[in-house]
Amino acid sequence: MNTRLFSVALLAASLSPLAALAQQAIVPAQSEVSFTSRQMGVPVDGKFKTFSAQVAFDPAKPATSKIAFTVDTGSADIGREANAEVVKPLWFNVAAFPKATFTSSSIKRIDATRYEVAGKLAIKGVSSDVVVPVTLAQNGATTVASGAFPIKRLSFRIGEKEWADTSMVADEVQVKFKIALTGVPKL
Repeated sequence: MNTRLFSVALLAASLSPLAALAQQAIVPAQSEVSFTSRQMGVPVDGKFKTFSAQVAFDPAKPATSKIAFTVDTGSADIGREANAEVVKPLWFNVAAFPKATFTSSSIKRIDATRYEVAGKLAIKGVSSDVVVPVTLAQNGATTVASGAFPIKRLSFRIGEKEWADTSMVADEVQVKFKIALTGVPKL
């Protein structure tokens, strides 16, 4: 009888970190994914209205943590006229590629609040290895992960044919994010 009780207690103790990770959830109202490109040298800001994340993160064990992030490419908001264009085949080709994804392959702690998250970014059927710098800040039950990283849009076939001219639209796009999460263990 005591052996069975001990086994149940051991099982419960071993699963408790998984239960904490399973409770991590994105807080959409406090989160955002935005980007800045340049058209003829002028900054053009945009954002994605719809995105989701599956996060299993333990600051004490970053190497065993996992992050999967999905953006609905059709939710890009750059401005009324541009919104009608970015869904078309020359840009995001939303009909064929409705999602852009990031899946982590490793997470490395830099210091108490900074991490490097390596993984695969897939946009418009093209995958590329990226390293994303992430800074964490906790306030009560909410943890905010923020950062920015550049991508080369032409590497992902975003803005093809006449839009491939980088004197019109720069190749580099700065992606910025602020993701609020609940359920992250204390930093």
